[in-house]
Amino acid sequence: MASSLSQQHSTVGDDAVDAMDKFINESGCADMHYKLQCFNKFHLYIMDLNIPLPSAPPSEALFSNFIAEVKEIEKRDSVLTPKQQIDRLLRPGSTYFNLNPFEVLQLEPETSMEDLKKQYRRLSILVHPDKNPNDRERAQQAFDIVNKAYKCLEDDTQRAKALEIVEEAKGRTDMMVEEKRKKQKKAGKGSKVDEDDPVKYKHAVYVLTMKLFADLERKRRQTEERNMEDRKRKRETEIEEEEKKKIDKEWQKNYEESRDNRINSWKAFQSNTKSKKKVKEFRPPKHKAETR
Repeated sequence: MASSLSQQHSTVGDDAVDAMDKFINESGCADMHYKLQCFNKFHLYIMDLNIPLPSAPPSEALFSNFIAEVKEIEKRDSVLTPKQQIDRLLRPGSTYFNLNPFEVLQLEPETSMEDLKKQYRRLSILVHPDKNPNDRERAQQAFDIVNKAYKCLEDDTQRAKALEIVEEAKGRTDMMVEEKRKKQKKAGKGSKVDEDDPVKYKHAVYVLTMKLFADLERKRRQTEERNMEDRKRKRETEIEEEEKKKIDKEWQKNYEESRDNRINSWKAFQSNTKSKKKVKEFRPPKHKAETR
């Protein structure tokens, strides 16, 4: 195991690899993804302390400090109470933060589906309304947020889109860092930039990731609003056409009825006129005087 991990993390140094491998093997962890995460974190940790690699392997004390910090963070995160999780998911600006499903589930983008499912189950139990009877309404909101994030990452297409956003954020951050470095060099201020600090670099990626998710959501809403407007206009046009057809049909019906009435009236008029003429043309016989 140490040899395979060494090939993937040669920059850390053989002693660091051996030490890390010994620790995670003794801890009983069989998850390769977790092991690689440990190496990455340890690498960033000693880089942050400006320890040259690999010429200066980490001391036992340094390694112990790192492990202590990792364990402390894991312990702190693992004991978040239901209330703390609900507060986290409903904090001010949560609508913005919760667009990132990885942020909602507190996972790294490269987390495996197996670990994702475990984290989802853990969070969903913590914030489930039945587990928080005194804060049921907020718990339901938090539960829905967790469930939505899990469904997003469970779907291969949506997960791929989310990962694309994260990768784009990293790419843009790298470009920003290089541009910043060039400007500082040109200004004679050296090549070191704030983002050389792994913590600050990660924060820059995090901020840009949030922004990209927000941009995507804004575009989605704009598209949805346009589609709604299009559907509304189409429906209004349909209603106008239906109303026009209804009016035309009613007019035609009234016209037909009035025409029949006019014809009947005309026939009645003609009939009355002929009757009057016949009355005028009647000539009674002339009276003849009687002869006596």
